[in-house]
Amino acid sequence: MVVRKFRGERLRNARIYRSMTLADLAEKTDLTKQALSQYENGTTTPSDSNLFALARALYFPVEYFSTTNSYKVRSEAAYFRSLMSTNKKDRLAQIVRLEFIAQIYETLFDYIDFPQLNLPDIAFTDSKSSDEIDEKKEAEQLEQISAQVRQFWNLGKDCIRDLRYVLEENGIVVTCASLNAEKIDAFSQRTIINNGGVFFIVISKENQSLVRARFDMAHELAHILLHPWSEDLESISREEFKARERQANTLASAFLLPKDSFGEEIAHYPTNLDYYLHLKSKWTVSIKAMIYRAHKLAIITTNQYQYLMRQYSKNGWNSGEPDDTPYLQRSNLLQSAVEMLFAEKVLTVNGFLATLRVKGIILEPDEIEDLLCLSAGTLSIPPQPQKPQLFQIRSNAHDHKAEEG
Repeated sequence: MVVRKFRGERLRNARIYRSMTLADLAEKTDLTKQALSQYENGTTTPSDSNLFALARALYFPVEYFSTTNSYKVRSEAAYFRSLMSTNKKDRLAQIVRLEFIAQIYETLFDYIDFPQLNLPDIAFTDSKSSDEIDEKKEAEQLEQISAQVRQFWNLGKDCIRDLRYVLEENGIVVTCASLNAEKIDAFSQRTIINNGGVFFIVISKENQSLVRARFDMAHELAHILLHPWSEDLESISREEFKARERQANTLASAFLLPKDSFGEEIAHYPTNLDYYLHLKSKWTVSIKAMIYRAHKLAIITTNQYQYLMRQYSKNGWNSGEPDDTPYLQRSNLLQSAVEMLFAEKVLTVNGFLATLRVKGIILEPDEIEDLLCLSAGTLSIPPQPQKPQLFQIRSNAHDHKAEEG
């Protein structure tokens, strides 16, 4: 019998991944918080029956808890849109989730040439708080950065039709997850794996409109371009975090709605809500964001902006705009990579799962499907072909049939 060493840090990661506290896991397993803490700290090892109970409660394969991880993974800052109101337990769960995805991404590097990170060299003077900012100067700087990014990626001045593709083409991994959109719209994170870093943007796949998802992507791109990633965001002040959110919103707005092209177009009927609705289908940006942008570009006055927002609210659009379409991430970089490996017969489903296991990535197949946004059943093991019978009816069997009656 092979005896494997129980690894407490794997238990801790699995618990955090499931967004559980020690008390939550204790309740599900009938184990004490003290015992669980000792398991995680490596001071004691669970019995076989307790190990099985942990595996069932956390929905992880038993062997996960005794396997060595092939990759050194470290998460840097994670920018959550609702950092100040989001439960820390939920944030940590998403961070660990991305660490799993980063390990799968690194494993796929043995087979796939992914796009390299391709970001312009941005010079941005970060205003720390609202007390220090010169709003006009900051806005001008962000307008210039927006134009610089579009030029660097050769995007022109029209609507960016497939923003997810543009981001992934330039080395940023975009994925989706069940984030509970009421608390977390989206977030971005830089994960260090071995000696390299990967930028991720995660978009909620529930209760999400296309225009909202696109703005979220642009907002997270702004964090990637503008803000530091090697610090603990929990330690910065509320005012500084709000300043970064403001900057990300401003750059996202400028990036999706360029000053010259959008400004010229909206200037035709800048106070007509029907015209904003008409332009929504072209720019794939919300009416509310376009009104805000028109105001920031001084195309409409503050009084006109306030009037339009009152009409917007009166129409009931705060709970959903006309012509909203749901955001469906039908494909992404990692999903396409796995599907290509299968289609080109580089790996079978069994081979892919075995490759992950060798690297210490031991998860249930449906869990991996969820992490990579694969269609349900993609990693189901195909049924084994039926084996031939080891016997057959003798040719003279009927001659020995007992007489009836």
